[in-house]
Amino acid sequence: MSSRQDLEKQTMMAARDNGVSSVLFRNSIGRKLGLNVTDSECLSFLAIKGSATPKELSQYTGLTTGSTTAMLDRLEKARFINRKPNPNDRRGVIVEIGEKWFTLAGPLVAGVQQAHGELLSTYSDKELQIITDFLTRFTQNVQEQTKQIQN
Repeated sequence: MSSRQDLEKQTMMAARDNGVSSVLFRNSIGRKLGLNVTDSECLSFLAIKGSATPKELSQYTGLTTGSTTAMLDRLEKARFINRKPNPNDRRGVIVEIGEKWFTLAGPLVAGVQQAHGELLSTYSDKELQIITDFLTRFTQNVQEQTKQIQN
């Protein structure tokens, strides 16, 4: 195998390992907070996105609308989320991450956030542009393939 092929394989393996380690990390946080995997994934999604509609959360988690409602009821009762009226749909709601999530999860992610910041500081501006380009395009590829599978 050529050096180029070796590098491409190593890159694909590293990207795969990153995805796996991210899932395991989020699951560890969920277990620490007494959450099931789906509830934890929902909260992680909201922490990243800021807010979402129940339909978006249903699509993200793979839950039915009824199961999504039950999950949101559970998370709201535990004060991990807030539901607010959707300004674009008078019958709908927007789900936002609650302050309790940041209070409890914040200390659990602080170490990895600091380590990532330190790692990023070791790269030049040009290298960071390349890394960002790769991750963005890699994610777009996965999103496009996901849509094709779902259709």
